[in-house]
Amino acid sequence: MAGVTRRRVLRSAAAGAAASALAGPRTAQAAQPSGQAAQPQNRAAQPSNQPAQLPNIVFIMADDLGYADVACYGRPDIATPHIDRIAARGVRFTQGYANSAVCSATRTALITGRYQYRLAVGLEEPVTTRFTGGLPADHPTLPGLLRQVGYRTALVGKWHLGSVQDYGPLQRGYDTFWGFRGGTIDYFSHRGTDDKPDLWDSDVRIEEVGYATHLLGKRAVETIAASVKAGRPFFLSLHFNAPHWPWETPDDEAESRRIAGSNLRHFDGGTQETYRRIIAEMDTQIGRVLDALEASGVAEDTIVVFTSDNGGERFSDTWPFTGRKTELLEGGLRIPALMSWPRRLKGAHVSDQPMITMDWLPTLLAAAGTAPDAGYPSDGIDLLPILTGQAPERPRTLHWRYRANAQAAMRDGNLKYLKIRDNTFLFDVVADPLERANLKTRRPEDFSRLQAAWAGWAATMLPERPDSFTETYTGSQLADHFGAGEAPTPPRPAAAGESPR
Repeated sequence: MAGVTRRRVLRSAAAGAAASALAGPRTAQAAQPSGQAAQPQNRAAQPSNQPAQLPNIVFIMADDLGYADVACYGRPDIATPHIDRIAARGVRFTQGYANSAVCSATRTALITGRYQYRLAVGLEEPVTTRFTGGLPADHPTLPGLLRQVGYRTALVGKWHLGSVQDYGPLQRGYDTFWGFRGGTIDYFSHRGTDDKPDLWDSDVRIEEVGYATHLLGKRAVETIAASVKAGRPFFLSLHFNAPHWPWETPDDEAESRRIAGSNLRHFDGGTQETYRRIIAEMDTQIGRVLDALEASGVAEDTIVVFTSDNGGERFSDTWPFTGRKTELLEGGLRIPALMSWPRRLKGAHVSDQPMITMDWLPTLLAAAGTAPDAGYPSDGIDLLPILTGQAPERPRTLHWRYRANAQAAMRDGNLKYLKIRDNTFLFDVVADPLERANLKTRRPEDFSRLQAAWAGWAATMLPERPDSFTETYTGSQLADHFGAGEAPTPPRPAAAGESPR
């Protein structure tokens, strides 16, 4: 993006830590496809200012992408021109947070707009191949609530919130699904970590030849074309598996064959160049999606969101933070977050407003002129008043916990309470994004206040379950985790046939 340098991006992070061509009117109208489970009725009063023309929404989620893994967030060795287009046409958040340091927990918060710890599925860190539950059938979801006001809803890519047969996307608010239900797939064989085929069209397992990122991009473009032809507003969730392992570019089919039959984690694989190429391939497909919106004449009235489900993995760039996936250090939680809506939002805007994954539900529902179900109030906030200049940026109080290594965290204004095993910390994450200066003895009142506030919040959530899965890394897997091994309360080991996704 023109005028953006790594130094400028990192300074801001530290300082702040086409007219519609749709056929027919796009008005609010309920639509319930036959053969699908009905979503619970929205008990919230319908706002009287519902827009006569509803914006389309394209929500793009990368998998395990680090905070600085795209050019507009300062990475100097990767060109991401199409992701940068979203930033140039909209807002770039410098203080975007994931709801969890792993994927399925964050996705629970995204689809419900609530802390994931309110639901059993959200206690899995992440959902594994042996997990048999999922989202409760009576819980309102983002796609379901949008469908109630007339949207066509589609998921292309990763689900990871329960089995397709019992807890799949078609039973939780999506009209169509094309993708994979688990945590990742091999980019070529499309098999999951349990070595079973995991590519689906609706609830039917399919076989398709091709590199997964390319196939998802192609399907997303087709979904946009079909939605435009139908003449109704659409909500497209495009959830890539990139840049999640296995470390495979389009030229690495030999690596796919080498690791066939394994759990795909191949700690002996990958390079920085491979990782850069995986991101570049995703960026190209995002460009195809943006071009399809332009060609269809709907770009001006389409909200495009780009973000990640948690902090970066082993090859990621999380600067200026420390930590990575599975850790409540800033690097495990901070994520890129972009939003464009040309008709409503100014372009090339940088926001220091702290935000979190669960904010997307109330924000996108407000854009569609509706609201969360009154029986399931969101724990997030509607960001639109802040983004449109109708309200000032404001401090936030956000909470996390993670069972591996007995982790807890709370952000309150610029301060952050952090616990890892028996060690506790207080950081000013705006002045000290690396989390180096532990202020707990210099500011004991603040430390005690945040520690007590976190405990009070935790008491309102479901308790941790010793039988839930929680992923972590050890010194034998990653050299920079030397000394990391058994936690005081060891996480449950994977059972026979079970694999982290």
